[in-house]
Amino acid sequence: MNKTWFVYLAHCNDNTLYCGITNNIIKRFWQHNGLKQGGAKYTKARRPIILQTFYQVSDKSSALKLEYTIKQLPKHKKILYLESLQHGSKT
Repeated sequence: MNKTWFVYLAHCNDNTLYCGITNNIIKRFWQHNGLKQGGAKYTKARRPIILQTFYQVSDKSSALKLEYTIKQLPKHKKILYLESLQHGSKT
């Protein structure tokens, strides 16, 4: 079974960004905001969180690699980088 994966950036209530991966983006945001069981420890104390941007990839391995790349970037470049992928350039 081939599932679609998403790499996403969430804007937290304390003005930080959270980067994660999921194969069900709606369920994941319910979890992050406490509407469903689960979610990250980091976001639990920083609710509400808002989906900032996301990028779709074909497999979990690609999602994990992209998540790692984004987490290495400074905050001001994370959103720009992920949005540039949506528009076809890898700057």
